[in-house]
Amino acid sequence: MAKFESIKKITVTEQIMEQIASLITSGNLQPGEQLPPERDLAVELGVTRGRIREALRALSLVGLVTIKAGEGTFVSLKEMPIPGETIAWMFHKEIDNLDEVYAARKLIESAIYMSAVDHMEESEYAPLESMLDELVALSDTGTPEKLAGLLDHIDIYVGDRCGNQIYAKLMQTIIHLRRQTSLKLLSVPGAAKTGAENRQRIVEQMKAGNKSAASQALSAFFSQSHRFYRKIGE
Repeated sequence: MAKFESIKKITVTEQIMEQIASLITSGNLQPGEQLPPERDLAVELGVTRGRIREALRALSLVGLVTIKAGEGTFVSLKEMPIPGETIAWMFHKEIDNLDEVYAARKLIESAIYMSAVDHMEESEYAPLESMLDELVALSDTGTPEKLAGLLDHIDIYVGDRCGNQIYAKLMQTIIHLRRQTSLKLLSVPGAAKTGAENRQRIVEQMKAGNKSAASQALSAFFSQSHRFYRKIGE
């Protein structure tokens, strides 16, 4: 059983959230594991049940825990997606800002792909390469919606195999944030094919275990993507 520390201050909701989140991200609380009842948590942490309830609800909004009526609160399973409505609510002011979405994409997606270099098994590349081949084949004829869906599937696949549960959750967030801009981007002539071919180059270097070349390929991918971003922003 994970050890909780007593909370000393009166205003404690964020402290409770931080402590529970830390236990989850460190692996002390495992995916699917049930948290103690609110009453027990309140006693152990030295706070009111109301504070516990607030913290758990907030953690459920960001996808770290799942609250099941009549059953209790559970650590979210790794593969459970963050609700799209939650992400839209959290980032409603930023979701249409092209520059901020692009910057977030570059930072987070690059980190996830580079982490995947160290964690993906050789056998896991075959399905990824098949998805990329399909993306290239559809780049001239596929609708923006179909292409965006395939891109999402590719990135979720990599995120789930990057060796970091937080990164996987962040990839889900980025996919929701980029949805509208991706549809616009994929409508620009040449954007889909260029992006698909660049992604193939990235994966080739990842599979070879060449982190330096993979990093360079990622930089080239986002540099070209930025030019297309500028076109849809004009």
